Amino acid sequence: MIMEIAAEKILENRNFIFDTIEKYISSPRKEQLLEFYNEYDERLTMLPASPKKLWHNSFEGGYFDHVRRVIEGALKMHSIWGEMGVDTSTYTLEELMFSAINHDLGKMGNEEHVSYIPNDDKWRMEKLGENYKYNIKIPFSGVPDRSLYLLQAFGIKCTFNETLAIRLHDGLWDEANKKYLITYLPEQKPRTALPFILHQADLMASRIEFEIEWAFEHSSESKTKKPFKLKNNIPTKQKVLSSLKNKNLVNMIENL
Repeated sequence: MIMEIAAEKILENRNFIFDTIEKYISSPRKEQLLEFYNEYDERLTMLPASPKKLWHNSFEGGYFDHVRRVIEGALKMHSIWGEMGVDTSTYTLEELMFSAINHDLGKMGNEEHVSYIPNDDKWRMEKLGENYKYNIKIPFSGVPDRSLYLLQAFGIKCTFNETLAIRLHDGLWDEANKKYLITYLPEQKPRTALPFILHQADLMASRIEFEIEWAFEHSSESKTKKPFKLKNNIPTKQKVLSSLKNKNLVNMIENL
């Protein structure tokens, strides 16, 4: 069974991302990012965070749900690292938020095609938890590399700190990151804690999402309760829909 989150939650996550761009990103990048996110609004809002159930958030709306959790986690990690003595002046709050917002942007695919498409192989879905499959129309690329490519392709500049944070956010799960993270000379180590803070926020978010789904599925309540319970302060679907200008996205949400 594919996990689902309510339409209201999908919309709340979507608006949270847009509001975070408005709040933390300065001009002209703010306007550039908003233009990009509006152009791909439907795709990004409905995108899963991963193709496999074994990983995390492999369902419609899972991508923004994950990005929101990383943003919130990054702010908390920023505070914790600062309280524990790290020099947080080596990066800016905007760099932290820009990196968190866009760390997994490459999961959307390229300009023409989405990365993950619904799996039509029922056996692989049921036995392997592969809810989606990779779109073979897209040339292979690691997610961080495609994230950085998309930003530069649309003229959105990244600082060196942001480039490094996005590139290294998977930590040592990505073999290519070893040359940055396993070094024995101080001058070869990252000059800022930003990549480590973003990695920890991403790792924490992914693990929490895994536990939410798998802990629920193996609980005695899984047959009687929905996986995600809405909080009382989440606005109604119609109230949030009225704020959207994208008619195709409105139709997609209404049909959930």
